Amino acid sequence: MSPTSSVKKVFVAATGQDQGKTTVSLGLMAAFKKACPPVGFIKPVGQRYVECDGVRVDEDVALMRSIFPSDCGLGDMSPVTVGRSFTRDYIREPKPDALNKRILDSFERMAAGKGSVVIEGTGHAGVGSVFDTSNADVAHLLGTDVILVAGGGIGRPIDEVMLNQSLFADRGVRLIGVILNKVIPTKLDAIRQAVTAGLRRKGIDLLGCIPYEPDLAKPSVRQVLEEIDGEMINGEDSLGNVIDTVIVGAMAAHRALEYVRPGCLLITPGDRDDLILAALGTCSSGDNDIAGVLLTGGVRPQKNTLAMISRPGIPVILIGNDSYSAASAVHSLKVKIRPADAAKTALASRIVRQYVDLPHILDRI
Repeated sequence: MSPTSSVKKVFVAATGQDQGKTTVSLGLMAAFKKACPPVGFIKPVGQRYVECDGVRVDEDVALMRSIFPSDCGLGDMSPVTVGRSFTRDYIREPKPDALNKRILDSFERMAAGKGSVVIEGTGHAGVGSVFDTSNADVAHLLGTDVILVAGGGIGRPIDEVMLNQSLFADRGVRLIGVILNKVIPTKLDAIRQAVTAGLRRKGIDLLGCIPYEPDLAKPSVRQVLEEIDGEMINGEDSLGNVIDTVIVGAMAAHRALEYVRPGCLLITPGDRDDLILAALGTCSSGDNDIAGVLLTGGVRPQKNTLAMISRPGIPVILIGNDSYSAASAVHSLKVKIRPADAAKTALASRIVRQYVDLPHILDRI
C-alpha cells in the first residue's frame, strides 16, 4: 500500500478555461489547512509557467507556494510544464509511461506526510489528451475524485458538466459534484435552485454557487507591466494598484480629465505632456489616486514633466507600442491571482468558505 493512500485528496477541474479553478483551489487549501493539515498542492500539468527559485513551475504553483509555505520541492508541485515545443516533440516521440511516472513520483513525494492535498487540473476534462495526460487521465492515475467548476447559468453549465463527466466516467473517475462560479449576484438564488434540481436529475450534487466578484477580474498595474514588458519610470512601490477602468488619452487635456477617475489606467502618448501633468494633478497620494499611467510610442516626456512625474507615487510605465495596441493588450489580459495580490487571495478564500459546502466535500473525499 502506498504511504499516501490515506491522504484526503481532490482534483479540481473545470468545464473550460477561466472558470475559476484557482479561486476554488485557494478556498479548498484554506479549508483543508484547518480541517486536515498539513495540506499540499500540486498542478501535475501546467501550461502557463514562471521561473521560481530557479525552477520552471506553473504560475498557480508559485501562487500557492507563496500563500501556503511548504518544504516540498517546487519541481514536485509542478512536474510537467508545457513549453513551446512540448506538444510537437511529444507527438513525434510519445513517452506516456515516462510522463505518468514523473507525475506519480512527484505526487508521492509531495503528498508524503500530508493530511490532505488539492490537485489542480488544466481546463476541461480532455485538456492534455494530445500528450496522453488529460485531466481525466491524471485524475485516474492519482486515484482521486473530481470537483468540476462551471460558469454561471443554467442550461449551458449543465450541458458542459455532462460532457466533461462522460470522459471522467470513461476513465473510472468519480465526480463529487459541481461548483458554479461567476453567477450574476441578483440571480444567485434562482440559479442555485434550478441547477440543483437539474443536476440532481443526473445524479450529481451542486456543491456551491459563487457570485461574480468584479474585484477578482481586475488586473493590477504589476500584471500590465509584466505582460507588456514595459519600462518602469516611476512608482514601483505602487504596482499593486488595481485597475478599475482604462482611459485612452486621445483628446484635449480638459476633455480627457472628464473621464479620469480613481483607479483608472491612463494610456497616452509619451509626448502628451499636457495630459500627463493634468492627470497627475488629480492625484493626492491617497485613496482617490489613479491606478497608473501607460506612456506609449516609446517617447519620453520632457525633463520638467519627468521631474513632476517623480513626485507622486503613481506607477508610470513606458512602452513602444501605440495607444490603440496598448489598450487592446490591456483589455485582452487573462487576469490571474498572483502572489502579491494579498487582497484577492483573501477574497477568494472568503467567498469559497461562504458559498461552497466545504464540510460536504471533506466528508466525500
